[in-house]
Amino acid sequence: MKKKLLIFVVTYKASFRILNLINKIPFKELSKYNYQIYISDDNSDDNISLKYLELTKNKFGSKIKLNFNKKNIGYGANIKKCIKYALRNNYDYAAMLHGDNQYNPKYLANMIKLIDSQENFDAIVGSRLMNKKSALRGNMPIYKYIGNIFLSGYFNLFYNTKFTDCHTGYWMYKCSIIKSLYLKCDNNFCFDLDLRLQLVQKQKKIKEIAIKTFYGSERSSMQIIYAIRFFFKVLKFKFLKKL
Repeated sequence: MKKKLLIFVVTYKASFRILNLINKIPFKELSKYNYQIYISDDNSDDNISLKYLELTKNKFGSKIKLNFNKKNIGYGANIKKCIKYALRNNYDYAAMLHGDNQYNPKYLANMIKLIDSQENFDAIVGSRLMNKKSALRGNMPIYKYIGNIFLSGYFNLFYNTKFTDCHTGYWMYKCSIIKSLYLKCDNNFCFDLDLRLQLVQKQKKIKEIAIKTFYGSERSSMQIIYAIRFFFKVLKFKFLKKL
């Protein structure tokens, strides 16, 4: 029996990039798996998003399942909804993409090969900074570039790890591993950090792979708040074991 893979896409007011994103998925390489694409829109509340999501659904048919949140629930809570869907439907693996097309789906082929190998990895993450020049060529803003290097080094210092990118949103995980962890994670932008902290604490194997990335014209206003929360969360979890 084929193993099951859920590719879920979290998106908010970026769905005009969705069709281009889905077209990049390496369907041929994933054909040995029973896969589905679950797109969860976090109440974008605009007709353009609805139009492009429906175009995507019409093109790919039953392989696409759409979810529209009735209110904006936040980045982390939207991920939780996707993971809950994966667990409820007995998926073996779940992979996360972002609707803004920042992470190229072509790497899914390598990620599934690694996580389904004999090396027993629990999660695969795409690192934009294993090749630092590539991150800048992908238009990563310089403040993110510097902040990522500094905060990833800060994380490594406390947890004796060697991660190059602790802020990536490109993940593939074993559903059996995260089912007891994901609900404890942040409902907003620190979801990925909270999951990483728990995986490291439980000595689970996280494998980084080098990826190229793309930044459009969108810019988040949450970066300073996120950086401050990241700084104190790493410290708090180290000494108090609380997220």
